[in-house]
Amino acid sequence: MDGKITAEEAQRMVEEMRDEFYERVKEHLAISDLPRVQAAFEMAAQAHAHQVRKSGIPYITHPLSVARIALVELGLGVNSIIAALLHDVVEDTDYTIEDINAAFGEDVAFLVGVLTKKDDGNYKVSKQIDNFKQMLDSIQYDIRALLIKLSDRMHNMRTLGSMRTDKQMKIASETDYFYAPLANRLGLYDIKSELENLSMKFRSPHEYERIEKKITSYMKLHQQDIEDFLAPIRETLQDEGIKCRVYARARSVYALWRKMQGSKLTFKELEHVHQINIVIDAAAGKGSEKNQCLEVYSLLTDLYKERPYSMINYIDQPKENGYQALHVQVMTHMGGWAEVHITTESMQRNSQQGCVLDRTESIDKWVLKFKGVLRDIAQSGAEGGFMESVVSSFYNDDIIVFTPKGNSIVLPKGSSVLDMAYEIHTNVGNHAKFARINGKLCSIFTTLKRGDRVEVGTDDMTWPEAHWLKHVSTYKARRAVNVSLAKNGISTEEFPFVLCDQCNPLPGDEIVGFKQKDGTVVVHKRNCAEAIQLSAKDGDSIVDVSLPILPNRTYPTQIVINSVDRNGLLMDLVNVISNELHLSIDWLHTETVDYIVTTKVRVQVPSAFELMEAMRIIEQIKGVEEVRNM
Repeated sequence: MDGKITAEEAQRMVEEMRDEFYERVKEHLAISDLPRVQAAFEMAAQAHAHQVRKSGIPYITHPLSVARIALVELGLGVNSIIAALLHDVVEDTDYTIEDINAAFGEDVAFLVGVLTKKDDGNYKVSKQIDNFKQMLDSIQYDIRALLIKLSDRMHNMRTLGSMRTDKQMKIASETDYFYAPLANRLGLYDIKSELENLSMKFRSPHEYERIEKKITSYMKLHQQDIEDFLAPIRETLQDEGIKCRVYARARSVYALWRKMQGSKLTFKELEHVHQINIVIDAAAGKGSEKNQCLEVYSLLTDLYKERPYSMINYIDQPKENGYQALHVQVMTHMGGWAEVHITTESMQRNSQQGCVLDRTESIDKWVLKFKGVLRDIAQSGAEGGFMESVVSSFYNDDIIVFTPKGNSIVLPKGSSVLDMAYEIHTNVGNHAKFARINGKLCSIFTTLKRGDRVEVGTDDMTWPEAHWLKHVSTYKARRAVNVSLAKNGISTEEFPFVLCDQCNPLPGDEIVGFKQKDGTVVVHKRNCAEAIQLSAKDGDSIVDVSLPILPNRTYPTQIVINSVDRNGLLMDLVNVISNELHLSIDWLHTETVDYIVTTKVRVQVPSAFELMEAMRIIEQIKGVEEVRNM
């Protein structure tokens, strides 16, 4: 909307939203709850009567939308819905917690109190981190406040288009760094997926649109192939009397972008742009849901050849967020590998609403573990690394590894042997010297994979060194290493930089700047992991920046060239880069394996435009198959 609506139009909009919301209340709550919800709406409407959103529409539409999300999409109870309606009243109006307590009771007042930001200007670390900490502390008492806050964030993200660009970057990065992983850990897959995609859409709109178009084109091109693959599965399961839904679903833009970033693959090289879902309507008297999933797995692998070692059993070993399914890859009639997820309706419902439904054992374990870490952080006073500690410990995908005795240990994906050692015991971590992973001698810095059996070797003469911090990701391990280093007087201070040397931003890229206390502005690409982290932790430091294209000014960047080997290839590459494109080469490395040549070259370019043109020209060289920027 353009903000030019009349008072009559605004009133009609609010009334229509309110009436539709009341209909949803009748569907999801007891009819006796309706008067309390109506009273809460009236209080909120009166409190926000003279406020409007950035888009120009009445502010009351926001708490009303938040309450609707909490009700319909998360299925929360009446006190949570009332708190959602009133969540901004104390923060933005003259109403007090005492007023809410008197009208709706202590439970609602508690929830609103947790959701009310303490904006007194006296922050221990930063406004954002202190607000995150206040909210996370509520999990020690009640998880509902987090769920209302997720509803609040969801509506803010759905309406983010009316905000300034810098605000979009701040809010989108907070969402990507903090709220989406939180939703994932609480078992709210649909909420997590939408938050991730909205975050990327506002943070890097051009990149989002580019990948979105590729997905649409891919699904249209392969529609018939997918249907030809699904038809025998549907027919076989129907003949066996198994009621189920069998369908293909494209992976989200964000999920594919993250896969491309992690694997350094182009979209064309990705194996699984879509996944196949088989969702069973589990029948009584046919054995456990696990056995019914295994029956479908058996029928599927009779139809299609299974990829060796591709089956993952998340039913017996659920993720920490409660997710359960069988994953397997099978060969399609086109010769590629299709990823198939086999689950039941109840398992899928758990993955969508997670902790809102009957609390699973894994979610309860996670909440209990989370409380312990929050208490540990508070006792140790580790405020400066609060967000890193929480995010690294609990908001990544997890893996399960095993000790030689068969005991299982859950760790964030990407954890090293050191992380596992500290999870066993601080002394094991402090004295870790080597490891045997599945019987093979390995470094303690080795990254672990799901299912690894790990033996940690120790030596009393071994103690943590500063570089260990580069190889640990969990809060427990990082804190233990820092404590040991501090005892030995070893400094771990890092120094600032101007251009991020990880993402190498160029003029013409989608970039963002962060103003430091000394006045220095650090520049990152918007999709840089560090930029997302900084935006989530200290969004007030974001500044609009542009890298100028200046005469005689160049910037470093790295190009990777994949080619088919031939005589004179390297000479042609160097000639085009140096003589035709007039780019300065900092260094060049080439490796040939089975006639496939991988060339990495670091060059100096004036801007992203020259880089794209250079990559286009290099692609024309005979034998060159792919050119990409790292």
